Amino acid sequence: MSETGTASWWRGAAIYQVYLRSFADGNGDGIGDLAGLRAKLPYLSELGIDAIWLNPWYPSPMADGGYDVADYRAIEPSFGTLAEAEAYIAEAHALGIRTIIDIVPNHGSDQQAWFVEALAAGPGSPERERFIFRAGRAAGLPPNDWQSIFNGPAWTQVADGEWYLHLFAPEQPDFNWRNPEVVEEFHDILRFWLDRGVDGIRIDSAAVLFKDLDSVEESYTDHDDVHEVYRNWRRITDGYEGRFLVGEMWMPDQERFALYLRPDEMQTAFNFDFLSRPWQADELRASIDLTLATHVPIGAPPTWVLSNHDVTRPVTKYGRPDTSFSHQDRKHGMETDPLLGERRARAAALLAMALPGGLYVYQGEELGLPEVEDLPDELLQDPLWARSGGTDRGRDGCRVPIPWSGKEPPFGFGSGTPWLPQPADWKNLTVESQQDDQNSMLALYRNGLRIRRTELGDGTLTWLDSAPGVLSFARENLTCIVNLTPEPIDLPQYAELLLTSSPLDEGKLPTDTTAWLR
Repeated sequence: MSETGTASWWRGAAIYQVYLRSFADGNGDGIGDLAGLRAKLPYLSELGIDAIWLNPWYPSPMADGGYDVADYRAIEPSFGTLAEAEAYIAEAHALGIRTIIDIVPNHGSDQQAWFVEALAAGPGSPERERFIFRAGRAAGLPPNDWQSIFNGPAWTQVADGEWYLHLFAPEQPDFNWRNPEVVEEFHDILRFWLDRGVDGIRIDSAAVLFKDLDSVEESYTDHDDVHEVYRNWRRITDGYEGRFLVGEMWMPDQERFALYLRPDEMQTAFNFDFLSRPWQADELRASIDLTLATHVPIGAPPTWVLSNHDVTRPVTKYGRPDTSFSHQDRKHGMETDPLLGERRARAAALLAMALPGGLYVYQGEELGLPEVEDLPDELLQDPLWARSGGTDRGRDGCRVPIPWSGKEPPFGFGSGTPWLPQPADWKNLTVESQQDDQNSMLALYRNGLRIRRTELGDGTLTWLDSAPGVLSFARENLTCIVNLTPEPIDLPQYAELLLTSSPLDEGKLPTDTTAWLR
């Protein structure tokens, strides 16, 4: 049962991710904004979500889609104003929708005031101590050979000869978390937004704040020191009723992952293991079991995620011969069967909605939008594209603006030309075209989220006996069955068929289909 009305509302919440640039454009400049989001709040309310997570909405040069933050206490002018952000938070609250914002603690922007001051102040200055500046090993050589997560060297040299560390793009200098000034600055940023009514904080790249620069290996992920940072953040958020933290950590070791979810740290974290698994019953069950085994003993609610602004969209991923996902291999350009992909994405959506804990839905997932893999090279904006020398096309394909209405681009996104072009065949995927179609992806999400809100969310799961290739489990009030075998299967006796991801076949559950039974 979803606990939306309680202090622990996030334990079973359905949270909708808004990538603001691509959601809805209110002023016709081709970029999504707060005016557009405010106008679409009734749509999100009707969809049946409990909260909105917004990617960074701060002033930014957009070297990395807003994750290069120039000012943590203001709003990007192309999105709107701080007053508009406060109005949006209030309007969403009036509809029973809470707001989660993205805080980026590992790095700022090279245009942030602190970094500009650090460059001007020179080596050895207190201003440089806020970042990670070092002398080179020798003339022209960086302090070590670390590589950036976005490809290329992780060090950039400045005019006076020192080098600064950036785990991501050169425009994203890393903060020095051993500096008390940095620690206090982020405490103040948290309070700034919590005082404005924000209900949750999503922590970007949460595990990489501390670096061991003396290590030959790239030693920056999951140092023990990081836990004290989040204990302090938890103490701050606990001073505000009903607020929570959710961490973004891509970590293979689930035991280490669980340490971030101890009772005095984050309440929740994204479960990337689940979205990375291939469409196979044993793999999905292993992920569910692993997730529950690491979360339940410490009282932390799991989260279930099928997509976000960094990963290949499900209808594309699930239509490929290889249905797994990893950041290192997006399988860009691999042939995909769109009908198969949609069928599996529908089944995966009902599976994820039925699992105990919280659920994240990325904008456009509810419309069945595919990955756009044929964007012109000159329009690609993700730093991964340039920094990989064109070998990694990056993440722009899942960030194309949403189609709302009409038969041709910009499909009601706004009156101007969108910042990334929409495919012409999206005319069949608009909200308008799916609105009254009971067989549409949008209808499936609305129906699933409606049932989930009253009957699912937080709770327990009990596996039921099932044939190989079939997942079957009981929740408090219903049974979920997923057929991943190639043939239709018989359903057990049931009193009511609540929902199926695809129609039954003469009473049998077809392949790649999920059913919810009473």
